[in-house]
Amino acid sequence: MRAAVIHEFGEPTVVRVEDVDDPLVGPDYVLIKVAAAGVNPVDWKMVAGYLQGAFPHHLPLIPGWDVSGEVVGVGPAVTHVAVGDRVSAYARKDHVQNGTFAELVAVHIRAVAKVPDDVDLVDAGALPLAGLTAAQLLDATEVAAGDTVLVHAAAGGVGSFATQLAVARGARVLGTGSTAGHDYLRGLGAEPLEYGEGLTARVEELCPGGVDVVVDLIGGDALAATPDLLAPNGRVGSIVEADTVHELGGRYVFVRPDAGMLGELLQQVGRGEVKVHIAERFGLDQAAEALAATKTGHVRGKVVLTL
Repeated sequence: MRAAVIHEFGEPTVVRVEDVDDPLVGPDYVLIKVAAAGVNPVDWKMVAGYLQGAFPHHLPLIPGWDVSGEVVGVGPAVTHVAVGDRVSAYARKDHVQNGTFAELVAVHIRAVAKVPDDVDLVDAGALPLAGLTAAQLLDATEVAAGDTVLVHAAAGGVGSFATQLAVARGARVLGTGSTAGHDYLRGLGAEPLEYGEGLTARVEELCPGGVDVVVDLIGGDALAATPDLLAPNGRVGSIVEADTVHELGGRYVFVRPDAGMLGELLQQVGRGEVKVHIAERFGLDQAAEALAATKTGHVRGKVVLTL
């Protein structure tokens, strides 16, 4: 099969598309013919070698943790999906080596969800990591109807989903982003706010007394400002700076595979409650360009490889 491969860590330019062996399919794995693979900021960080302290890495390696496609093989212990099924997965493994930027990928059944007939496979391939991150953040902070939620970086991949999912739960959402992205945020159901200096005053103007929940996706000054933004007994969840989040009494979230939760997210997409906003599409041969696009940090929605 063809795959995007790195033989050394570095900038996205180290990625090469080449022929490699087809993946092995374990007893409780499924083999997926890849239709789409979401490209996330964690992928360029993986290519750069920044995740070596968190997971064992083995070179050469294929990046990518998001996937959708058709099942073309199943292990003998697999029962709830079959050859021909359309599926999606957050295919993170315990070792970083055999990722999803490839024509074929083997994924443990615990991560695999069926894609409803009315959901496009490109959308299903862009959803898993960012959608699950957003859903798990909202669960960790117990977002419910009637809450006012502030989402930092609301126009990005995770932020776009967090905004829509919070709205679907009946929450009021304030979303930070650049002025150029405010119409996009309104389309997601958020009340947009300019990030940066003066944010506390802008939040106070819209929500006197503070917000119930802060969903932080960027850390730094935004996370440090949390005590000034929260109402009494407010909650905070973040995907960065675990120590700082814990000092604030909040929840740090590192997304985990969850087939059941992913299946429900796909159902929400099918019902139109959640839209997958595709910012850019690239072919497999353009994997390096796709990684470079995510590295800019200015993507509205999701970048995806399509095969």
